[in-house]
Amino acid sequence: MTILLIRLRLIGDVVFTTPAIRALRARYPEARLLYLVESAAAPVVAANPHLSEVIVVPHTHGWARVRDDVRLARRLRAERCDLVVDFHGGPRSAWLTLASGAQRRIGYDIRGRTWMYTTVVHRPRGLHPRHSVENQWDLLAAVDPDLAGMANPTTFRVEMPVTPDAAARVTAWLALHGIAATGPSPRLIVMHVSAGNPFRRWPASAFADVAAGLVRQSPDRRVLVTAGPSDRDAVQRILSDARTRAGDAAAAIINAEEFSLADLRAMLDRSALYIGGDSGPMHIAATSDVPIVGLYGPTLAARSAPWRPASLTTESVDAGDLPCRPCDQRVCAPGDFRCLTSIEAGTVLRAAERILGEAS
Repeated sequence: MTILLIRLRLIGDVVFTTPAIRALRARYPEARLLYLVESAAAPVVAANPHLSEVIVVPHTHGWARVRDDVRLARRLRAERCDLVVDFHGGPRSAWLTLASGAQRRIGYDIRGRTWMYTTVVHRPRGLHPRHSVENQWDLLAAVDPDLAGMANPTTFRVEMPVTPDAAARVTAWLALHGIAATGPSPRLIVMHVSAGNPFRRWPASAFADVAAGLVRQSPDRRVLVTAGPSDRDAVQRILSDARTRAGDAAAAIINAEEFSLADLRAMLDRSALYIGGDSGPMHIAATSDVPIVGLYGPTLAARSAPWRPASLTTESVDAGDLPCRPCDQRVCAPGDFRCLTSIEAGTVLRAAERILGEAS
């Protein structure tokens, strides 16, 4: 039996499919389990031990996409898939599901695409407080009714294994910055300061306040500032501002923007805390045991909090009840992004200090 899973992007959404990967492998231990993903999020599943093969495709546009998809359709049809599950639900993924030629094709009841599936699963409209993993699990219940109701973050948590190469690169990077792999070493705090979606970016000045406050409190801390390619400039602004505010502790705030997703995952196993907004790197952090302080602006923690056992420390910080929250992140109705700007740096710093204090 050959099963194809499709989730083209984004990073966090691909992370959210990893509990389903484990569940399908447990249910069908002898199956060939294939996963189709775009290149930006491919590192999330590249080393997943439950997959037989990961098929990586470029995120192209226009005629290049048409060309790539025709080639890909031929490849998928040659795989002779018995079952395809479309976790994505977009027009491209729906067409590829159909083009695979699989006898069973499962997807969401999205207008204009249902005819491409043999089994259609209802996806609630609107921004309901139901976790994304549970929404995706509805597709598994259509695969096999025995899987219904089994979505829980203890048995099936999100996962992203650390590769040996990434672990070695992180050890070398730490040594370059004077942090030894063994013996007493500073406590590392990863602070991710960007998001692919501008509606989820906490103000740079607030990140700078938190970074400076953390290193001023204790000399045994190092704050590693990371960012994605969508907002590299934010790193330089935050580093400059935070180091100025940190005074004599400025050297403890380190530029770590060169980390790949695989390297970030390896670094998290060495870290005492992760701080960041609701974006892909936070969900990569959830695949480790590192304590997390997550920042939620237009999104709800009920929908996208780290999906992992409750025994692992996770604090969600948001602006509270606002009439415009959650939103579809297309237009800021009030015009001032108050769901983000009203989250105070002091609130985040206190949450971080509480976690660090409990750990020590």
